[in-house]
Amino acid sequence: MIKVAVLDDYQNIFQQIVDISKYKNKFEFKVFNNSFSDEGEAKIELEDYDALFIMRERTPMTKSLIEALPKLKYIITSGMRNKSINFETVKKKNIIVCGTEINSNPAAEITWALILGLHRNLKQEIDNMFQGYWQTTIGFELKGKMLGLIGLGKIGTQVAKVAKAFGMEVCAWSENLNLSHASELEVLPMSKEDLLKNSDVISIHVVFGDRYKNLITKNELNMMKKTSFLINTSRGKIINENDLVQALKDESIAGVGLDVFDQEPLPQDHKLRFLPNALLLPHIGYVTAENYSKFYSQMIENLNACVENKPIRVISN
Repeated sequence: MIKVAVLDDYQNIFQQIVDISKYKNKFEFKVFNNSFSDEGEAKIELEDYDALFIMRERTPMTKSLIEALPKLKYIITSGMRNKSINFETVKKKNIIVCGTEINSNPAAEITWALILGLHRNLKQEIDNMFQGYWQTTIGFELKGKMLGLIGLGKIGTQVAKVAKAFGMEVCAWSENLNLSHASELEVLPMSKEDLLKNSDVISIHVVFGDRYKNLITKNELNMMKKTSFLINTSRGKIINENDLVQALKDESIAGVGLDVFDQEPLPQDHKLRFLPNALLLPHIGYVTAENYSKFYSQMIENLNACVENKPIRVISN
């Protein structure tokens, strides 16, 4: 019997998608709905498990955690890229790491929810409607405004197409921007500095790595228009959170829409929670019924294949 730990199933979705009774003679599942308080607790709770089903960007698979799990043979993650897994350690321990497919369109969709929410003051207006008020704010139109995209990959491309449909101008920058692709989309390539200075909305869609850590700091925030909005649905550490909080307090920019943070779940007393010009979502860009169904169904497929020595969707780094 293979013991499987399903980690960080915050909304208790796994058993709604997977009929575990079908596998009662093969796998023994335990679902962990809450995050571990620290790595020490994770080491104790997971030491007897052969396989881990993990969600990207939740419990990190560090060197010390992996080394503390003597029975671990398989790690199966949502998505085909997970930078929180220490691949050097899993290779040394001959642990097989597999991933799943993931839909990119939900992240583009949630980006537009944040952009529209900020421009039309949806948080305030919804709250005020429940308090009995009527038309308490004045919004802004998108048509004719400039959208600056930091990253023009799968998600950035989808965001650009919607912007064009709204009648916006679109510019883009990244360290490896594909100029031919930008031209096909009628997206204007710009330097990072010009994009920051000229955009009315800046939306981040690069893949996080060392080169993009603290990409947006006090220096970049000061380049932006006071009327501009900053959107991040990529990874929290791309923006320096302390500098962002100060810029919002000083009203150096008009506002921010965030679906990602340095620390997740975001602490209840975090300063961002108390800023009126911050529209915050709890990292739900990928949290859809379609994605979860794909994640957990393919995790089971991967585990079955691993047990039969035919691993599929293997991630090497």
